[in-house]
Amino acid sequence: MQFEHAYTSYPGFLHRYILPEKLFDYLQANFSNSIQQIGTSFLGKPIYKLTLGSGAIKVLAWSQMHGNESNATHAMLDLLETWTRYPEFSEELLDRLQLDFIFMLNPDGSERWTRLNARDIDLNRDYHNEASVEIKYLKQAVATKKYDYALNLHEQRTIFTTDGIHPATLSFLAPSENVERTVTENRKKCMAVIAEVYNHLKDLIPEQIGRYTDEFYPSSTGDNFTREGLPVILFEGGHFAEDYSRKGTRKYYTIALYYALKAMAELNSGTEGWETYFDIPENRETHYDIIYRNVRLNTEHECILDIAVQYKEIKEEGKEDISFVPYVVEAGDVKEKKGWLEIDCTGKKFISGKKYPKLDAVVDFRFED
Repeated sequence: MQFEHAYTSYPGFLHRYILPEKLFDYLQANFSNSIQQIGTSFLGKPIYKLTLGSGAIKVLAWSQMHGNESNATHAMLDLLETWTRYPEFSEELLDRLQLDFIFMLNPDGSERWTRLNARDIDLNRDYHNEASVEIKYLKQAVATKKYDYALNLHEQRTIFTTDGIHPATLSFLAPSENVERTVTENRKKCMAVIAEVYNHLKDLIPEQIGRYTDEFYPSSTGDNFTREGLPVILFEGGHFAEDYSRKGTRKYYTIALYYALKAMAELNSGTEGWETYFDIPENRETHYDIIYRNVRLNTEHECILDIAVQYKEIKEEGKEDISFVPYVVEAGDVKEKKGWLEIDCTGKKFISGKKYPKLDAVVDFRFED
């Protein structure tokens, strides 16, 4: 049986939003002998590292460096659930490698469902400044052990596709070590792992796997760890058609995580097959969530235009999950972009308290026939 057929979603965390305390309770109840608190967030929340396996190949991974990117946390929970039900997928793997997984590196941002931490710092751009306590704990974790690989686990917006048609449901990156984007041995190690993941998933989600831009970011975590000798692989979970809850993304993120670990165990820092990495199409920024086409405004002169709308994900007090609030992001000629939902408003009446849609404002208009 292939892992994708064994995949089991952990039922205890059904929503995209994960309350940190609920996660902490789960870890304490199920993995008390395998977790270690490695630090405390700015607001005093614990940051836990789970250690599994006894192998010689050492892997470090972390989730929710950006608090509003929970797919990796879900993927690890689902991986653990699948391994519990089908231990044959973990036994040999964990004999060959040791995985240290830092859950929810940014618990303050995770609770507020924000990219930044409680001090409004982007942890993924804080490598040199160390203005956040959380990035210090990550760097300390890297310094305590000679890791062979690292997994920097993120999510990306719905704007990305692989070809202008299919959503970039998963994207990967072997981060650059310099502005020239030189293909170094460390990058080849990452590329070889990504190539193996791509080979396993390309038939499961055809044309939905992308390659994230390898532009060098001088202050980013992955680029700097890689430059200092630790091969870091970036995961980006993205849009899955008609699935803003990202349950489909969650499934394939988990499968990709498993095959990445399997590839690390088998390659053992080798670079065989790394060239396949460049067969993966680079992400393209082509889509909005909704585009209203051919909107006739209530103006004295004829004005027909397109209105592009993007959802903002907001955690509202009293609700268990996040809310998707539509905002106007562009108005005018939007023919260069597509919408995951396109609505032709030809012949429809534009109903609004304003003559023109206001940019970066909540949608306050509707249409009537």
